[in-house]
Amino acid sequence: MSTVKRQDVHVEETWNLQDLFKTEVDFEHAIDEVKTIASQIETEFKGTITTANVARNVIAAYEILYKKLIPISTFANLALNVDQTNSDAQMRASRVGQLSGAINAQLSFIESDLLKLDESILHEISTVNTNYKRFIENLLKKKPYQLHPDAEKVLAAFSTTFNGPYGLYNTTKLVDMKFPHFEVDGESYPLSYNLFEGDWELETNTNIRRAAFKAFSEKLRDYQHTTAKTYDMHLKVEKTKSDLRGYNSIFDMLLQPQEVDRTLYDRQIDLIMTELAPHMQRYAMLLQKVHGLEEMTFADLKISLDPDYEPKITVQQSRQYMKDGLAVMGEDYAQMLDRAFDERWIDFAQNEGKSTGAFCSSPFGYHPYILISWTSRMNEVFVLAHELGHAGHFYLANATQNIYNARPSLYFIEAPSTMNEMLMANYLLKNSNDTRFKRWVISTIISRTYYHNFVTHLLQAAYQRKVYEIIDEGGSLNAPKLNELKRDVLQQFWGDTVDIIDGAELTWMRQPHYYMGLYPYTYSAGLTISTQVAKRILHEGETAVQDWIEVLKMGGTKSPVELAKHAGVDITTEQPLRDTIAYIGHLIDELEALTEELNTVRK
Repeated sequence: MSTVKRQDVHVEETWNLQDLFKTEVDFEHAIDEVKTIASQIETEFKGTITTANVARNVIAAYEILYKKLIPISTFANLALNVDQTNSDAQMRASRVGQLSGAINAQLSFIESDLLKLDESILHEISTVNTNYKRFIENLLKKKPYQLHPDAEKVLAAFSTTFNGPYGLYNTTKLVDMKFPHFEVDGESYPLSYNLFEGDWELETNTNIRRAAFKAFSEKLRDYQHTTAKTYDMHLKVEKTKSDLRGYNSIFDMLLQPQEVDRTLYDRQIDLIMTELAPHMQRYAMLLQKVHGLEEMTFADLKISLDPDYEPKITVQQSRQYMKDGLAVMGEDYAQMLDRAFDERWIDFAQNEGKSTGAFCSSPFGYHPYILISWTSRMNEVFVLAHELGHAGHFYLANATQNIYNARPSLYFIEAPSTMNEMLMANYLLKNSNDTRFKRWVISTIISRTYYHNFVTHLLQAAYQRKVYEIIDEGGSLNAPKLNELKRDVLQQFWGDTVDIIDGAELTWMRQPHYYMGLYPYTYSAGLTISTQVAKRILHEGETAVQDWIEVLKMGGTKSPVELAKHAGVDITTEQPLRDTIAYIGHLIDELEALTEELNTVRK
């Protein structure tokens, strides 16, 4: 087990960025073109947006520019994400960031001038040009917080600089941070971010797993002060923006584009922290019992309940699982899955400098791209299904909506992805009566789908809320304080069941989502919706499937509350969340019963 250089990876394991630009020359031409278009828009429209007709024209002109900017930024970001150590990719991404900041500043007058118009003019445009309805609705929500046009131009010009902390975080994490080998019983093992999170964290051998955690944590600790300063810088930027624009709090600023209020945000965190915790503590105790551990530590929480039963799986085998498990979504969806493999939409390689975790990028006008570091573990089936859920969502939304309407609220964004995990689990359970296999599937639902989205990300959200509360009150943060906050959240959730060992408090250093606003809590929000819709599909079949596909095609044309309602879920009440927590408890009941049954048979 080792990590190779990007240039040594087999091409079939990589995604095909030539679908964005065939050559570097094409990329350069695209940059020249957007510069020209931006200057033409400035020349034609600056100081002239005084009527409905001109306003319509400038919105249409910016739509054209927006479409041309997307492949440029996508190409630069994806090329960097597969190898953060690549100097050319670093410079290209930096250059595109500067380009974006310059164009944002050059054209910042558009929003300022549109918001100077009488609101009746904007409403008239949205009535006549329904494709612009959501754009105008979202624009009007910004009006109370809009600054003087000159101030808006300055902020736009600094947009790349404001994003600097996230780039610095990734450089520290994926370029500068080098992990030494660690030793167990005289044998040496390689270590990296992807190796730890993809393999060692799930390792069956307790001595190796805990040694890997210790070595990983020691290296994180070496960079804790730099990473904390980077994060504090990001937080100060958000606080400054919030204050300048006159929001009551950072929470209000970050929740506004999500189209939900503080009630839905706090409910997700508070209910899960209090009511899910007892169920997950039972799961931790079951893991401890099955593995015969004297104590259950934080380093043991990701292990499989039945590691001897978990098969290895190839990329090609995963393709058939996707086709079979997601067949309920219909033929068009199945064709999309085939294209994803045939046309190399997915980057499977494990290489040095590659971003950790997995994600899906879905540029408007192009096919989606999925990043994953394939470990051949069976649980990767659920990870891949998750990312293909994002891909399928935007494949349908981008084909149905215009660029202004395609992307839904962040609150809803994880519903389609987690839905695919639920569909995969339902398929696997339905197609086997074997007790051990059934236990493996249910344990994977808990350890992968619900642990990842309802525990890992939710605990990040609970921690993040504490962080923002301090910043909102004018405070600052450093590594010791961040460590304290993280440890407190972990201890609150796990109680006396899990030993929060040294290094557990450093997990705040591993999460890039902290640089993406109030993102972590949305995983549990999305999974709450998808759990309830998956139940509908099990009981109602095709009617529920068609409702769900319609929702995916709606993109961002409706609020998350409206999208969920169309799928048959009322998220204005806490009942869907309570039902989902109860469902998780029921799954753990089943795991306990199946484990007892298997133990009885073995005796």
